[in-house]
Amino acid sequence: MSIEYDEKGKFFTDIVPKIAVHAAVQTTSQLIRGKVHVREGERLKDELDRDEPFLAMTEASIIGPDGQVQFDAPFLAVQRSQIVWVLPDEGKGER
Repeated sequence: MSIEYDEKGKFFTDIVPKIAVHAAVQTTSQLIRGKVHVREGERLKDELDRDEPFLAMTEASIIGPDGQVQFDAPFLAVQRSQIVWVLPDEGKGER
């Protein structure tokens, strides 16, 4: 991590502060529940609109057709082109 200071003492860093938002993400073949990390002051939609090939999720669970958890992962990168819909899970949210 690098920290730079300007002449007035203001500091700049490479770290971008984010807020974890619980969400359900439906892809073309899977339902995923977990946390999507959104930059402070922005909306979940702003994160989805980024021009990056993957959406990062943490504490992710892949849910099977029977509603049971098929797989748990501390980190999951979801290909944005495969996302059908995203639903914030406000009942679990930290926002």
